[in-house]
Amino acid sequence: MSVIFLFIDGVGLGKENNSNPFCRAAYRGFSSLTGGQPFTKYAEAVKKNHHLFKKVDATLDVEGLPQSGTGQATLFSGENAAKKIDRHFGPFPHSGIKYLLEEESIFLKAQQRGKKCTFINAYPDIFFQKARQRNRWSCTTLMTKSAGIGLNTAEDIKRGCALTAELTQQAWRDQLHIKVPIISPEDAADRLIEQSVHADLLLHEYYLTDKAGHSQQINQAIEYLGIYDRFLQRLITQRPAPTSIVLSSDHGNVEDLSTKTHTYNRVPLACLGPGAAAFDRAESIQDATPGILEILDN
Repeated sequence: MSVIFLFIDGVGLGKENNSNPFCRAAYRGFSSLTGGQPFTKYAEAVKKNHHLFKKVDATLDVEGLPQSGTGQATLFSGENAAKKIDRHFGPFPHSGIKYLLEEESIFLKAQQRGKKCTFINAYPDIFFQKARQRNRWSCTTLMTKSAGIGLNTAEDIKRGCALTAELTQQAWRDQLHIKVPIISPEDAADRLIEQSVHADLLLHEYYLTDKAGHSQQINQAIEYLGIYDRFLQRLITQRPAPTSIVLSSDHGNVEDLSTKTHTYNRVPLACLGPGAAAFDRAESIQDATPGILEILDN
């Protein structure tokens, strides 16, 4: 079986109030994950054939607000990165946990099983220039490079085989002045599905939700969630039968715009597809990688 792993940054399950953008608009894709329940802390666990949804811990038994560096390193390795350095750290990976992404990542573990892995996000030239100059890579890019997988560039976007961070390619066109067409979230989902047939494990990262949470701008949050929701709903409806879609996050943020910091809220762990039972016992974001590897082993 194959897996599409959707990492959505900074999305927790919060209270039902006006500070929660999930309560300010209708989101069909997110609602599909919860079995029709509101995408809040009050959503009950779903355990059905080919459908699992639960709220899992992102604090990792370490004091302080969860952060992206340790949260993502945990999510992508199956090891408690925060415990390794006895603190939450981010947004980039701490030197004491980089080895989890360089030597023990989900990509490397899948490759050791003979599986092909792909990271579908692409990056503009300016990203590579700054990352190399500072030798500062995000968790996903460090993990990908360390597994010997090439990072996608603007040329891959132009060939229609990769996705930009905001999905629609509009920011690349309007802000970076790269000549690419604007596409719909549904087009982006179709592209991801097309590319997923070439890999056993395909990862996609969406970080604008975390950006919206820090901005505390409700309209921005609704816009970014709306784009992702359309993308998500298309993936769910067009999912190839043998493929499992797994979605999770590294920490809460956008679900509570009353604060610009991350939150202590639990985060979603959802699986749609034949591998859903692999997460029956999952309790924290540390259980995402083991569950995905279990699916790939079947």
